[in-house]
Amino acid sequence: MRNVNRQVVLKSRPKGYPELSDFDLVESPIGDPDPGEALVRARYLSLDPYMRGRMNDARSYVPPLAIGEVIVGGIVGEVVRTNTDAFAVGDVVEGRLGWQEYGLARPDAARKVPFPDIPESTALGILGMPGLTAYFGFLEIGRPVSGDTVVVSAASGAVGAVVGQIAKLAGCRVVGIAGSDEKIAYIRGELGFDEGVNHRVTEDMGAALDGACPDGIDVYFDNVGGPITDAVLPRLALRARVVICGQISQYNLEQPPMAPSALRHLLINQARMEGFIVTSFQAKFEEGRARLAQWVRDGKLKYREDVTDGIENAPEQFIELMRGHNFGKKLIRLSRGE
Repeated sequence: MRNVNRQVVLKSRPKGYPELSDFDLVESPIGDPDPGEALVRARYLSLDPYMRGRMNDARSYVPPLAIGEVIVGGIVGEVVRTNTDAFAVGDVVEGRLGWQEYGLARPDAARKVPFPDIPESTALGILGMPGLTAYFGFLEIGRPVSGDTVVVSAASGAVGAVVGQIAKLAGCRVVGIAGSDEKIAYIRGELGFDEGVNHRVTEDMGAALDGACPDGIDVYFDNVGGPITDAVLPRLALRARVVICGQISQYNLEQPPMAPSALRHLLINQARMEGFIVTSFQAKFEEGRARLAQWVRDGKLKYREDVTDGIENAPEQFIELMRGHNFGKKLIRLSRGE
């Protein structure tokens, strides 16, 4: 094993959409684990929209990245050295060790991947943060009732695809919004959504939603915000629930958007809009993972991964993710070393 750790760090704060010049690929020595730590060689790195917010010097629910800091992100990897009884050499673990080939993990910041019968990469997707976000956001905040009409934006993504499938398991009628005909065909043909709307070619989103949801929308799982959400809100049914999960359409704006103009629809329909952070449900994560895993084993939940090789490609692929060019859960596959 060469004593070289390649890391992607924040070189400058993006203005608008990130550019390659905002990132830097650097090399540093591989660290030795202190007492209570294990050295992990990453196999897969997760790319997720929330990382864009961490690049801004702005108040949020977590501190921003510092210039020169390794980009935050989850990894799945193998323990190659250990100085803790919690992990043995050869254990496969998941943790937020960032965009680097090697990281030091403590038991309070990493966990063993629990399902050896399911591909380890799913610990970053359907059995990881995105799957848990879908599970708790939809079931705990969306509170579906059989027969509800559910609309999901970014419906072919790592979160939206799981939301739609869980909604079908709950007996709901599901309409997905995505950004290509290929993605619409996938959510309808593979995942079982009832209807799909391609927002990139739809000139009148309101009319498209009227056709797809003639009785109104009972649950809206919002991953994007912006004009799509503006079109959904006037079509809420009585006592609808709006789950605010992400606002990817807003993350790269250089100027803040105008205030919402459709909030009166929450009033007249006695609807509820609620944002959430998945870590609020951390005490129930094992329950959620176990149920999601069983659905995967039973063939009731399907997933798709969009994998690119090489840590050097992480910045470019993250930019593509921000522009909606991924198809499924975006992962970087890293070298397993010597």
